[in-house]
Amino acid sequence: MLSGTFSVGGRDGYEPKLTAVATGSHIDAIPYSGKYDGVVGVLGAIEAINALKRSGFKPKRSLEIILFTSEEPTRFGISCLGSRLLAGSEALAEALKATVDGQNISFLEAARSAGYARDEDDLSRVFLKNDSYSAFVELHIEQAPILEEEGISIGVVTNIAAPASIKVDFEGNGGHAGGVLMPDRNDAGLAAAELMLAIEKHATESGSLDTVGTVGILELYPGAINSIPSKAHLEIDVRDIEESFRNAVINKIHKAAKSIAKKRKVTLSEFKIINQDPPAHSNGSVIKAVVDASDELNLTYKYMISRAYHDSLFMARIAPMGMIFIPCYKGYSHKPEEYASPQDLENGVKVLALTLAKLSLR
Repeated sequence: MLSGTFSVGGRDGYEPKLTAVATGSHIDAIPYSGKYDGVVGVLGAIEAINALKRSGFKPKRSLEIILFTSEEPTRFGISCLGSRLLAGSEALAEALKATVDGQNISFLEAARSAGYARDEDDLSRVFLKNDSYSAFVELHIEQAPILEEEGISIGVVTNIAAPASIKVDFEGNGGHAGGVLMPDRNDAGLAAAELMLAIEKHATESGSLDTVGTVGILELYPGAINSIPSKAHLEIDVRDIEESFRNAVINKIHKAAKSIAKKRKVTLSEFKIINQDPPAHSNGSVIKAVVDASDELNLTYKYMISRAYHDSLFMARIAPMGMIFIPCYKGYSHKPEEYASPQDLENGVKVLALTLAKLSLR
């Protein structure tokens, strides 16, 4: 069996034929990251359901906990592999058959070694139907400083921004750093640097405050101090809560890449959009359950947009979705200083437990 997830617990409802309410998150991480991103939504889900059990609560609908694999794009360059597959991405299932990591290990080989897959034809067997869950709720640190700065306990997520990932390759002639004079160079590294500045410019001037563009990976070949880069590889993240703004910026980045390559006499050997996902909107009934839970617990809350994206973005394609944010120290995330206080963790778990209880009785 291959699965984008596996269940780590739950509780059977007294009407088991009804579709379940699910919760969960991921535990994988990027290099040099913190220990709260994703993990809060897994351990918090376990504790929330255990708290409901201890209280004697009996759900009408079953409660399930999902642990998603490969939410981060660290190994195979694609975010949210598990939830994308569960949501029925046929294009991804096909693409993964030819996808390899930095050590040339294929996704299927890695999946088999982890016990997720038996053969090459079962990727689509994990696709879930649209009515598999009556609701999905994810608890997560905010990964931004707003809740902490405003002294608010709970973030009620209304929308998740639309992300896109792009791979770009420039190829030049290279050469000895001392032997080739400046007018004679075809420097792929400088083409990459100029494109990075263009990305900043187009994201800043998009007309939307929510547009962001980031070059998270830059690789130069051969990577020697005394060698002019003959190849440059960039991986770019562009996102906005509105597809139109994001897509306009992507188009401008593509035009800039072609213009830069021509000006610097290098080759734009690849401009590939890896993913270009639509935004997700939280379901009104799930939002209401989170708000009602926060009110009953006397916790302050704020409606928020998630500019980071999560497995919830893809679960929204197959189930009514909602997210609960808790504050994190200075908004730090994807770095070792990432931190959420015990009180904020407790608040989040309590809201999650009460939200699951409300949703399970519908």
